[in-house]
Amino acid sequence: MTYPSPRGARGQHSAQAYASIGLETQVLSATPEQLITMLFDGALAAIAKAHLYLQNGDIQGRGNAISKAIDIVDSGLKASIDMEAGGELARNLAQTYDLIIRNLLQANLNADAEKLQLAQRLLSDIGDAWRTATGLSKTPASA
Repeated sequence: MTYPSPRGARGQHSAQAYASIGLETQVLSATPEQLITMLFDGALAAIAKAHLYLQNGDIQGRGNAISKAIDIVDSGLKASIDMEAGGELARNLAQTYDLIIRNLLQANLNADAEKLQLAQRLLSDIGDAWRTATGLSKTPASA
């Protein structure tokens, strides 16, 4: 018995459902260090999409992508900082995340590619340092 290949909206829905299940499986089996790495990758992917939307003049797409990046940085990365145990380093990291968020907001409000690139560079540098410190070069999805 053969099954017809899903096409159009139904096929896209099937692919999204499959990707969602794959991501859920990765999250459930990931270590805390891998979860943080996945947050960096997700935020950077959202910023990359925002760049494309900015270049194409897609205001809504840009706003959605930047909102996603802000949510990941604020509710994921910044929220995971242990301020008590981390001391001054934790405070500096939280301030850097606040700077990234401000740059993302300004990039969206002013369609400012330079602010978007600055946020991307800062986040990428922190992510690279995290990967070096934890010995993780790739997320489970790309490993």
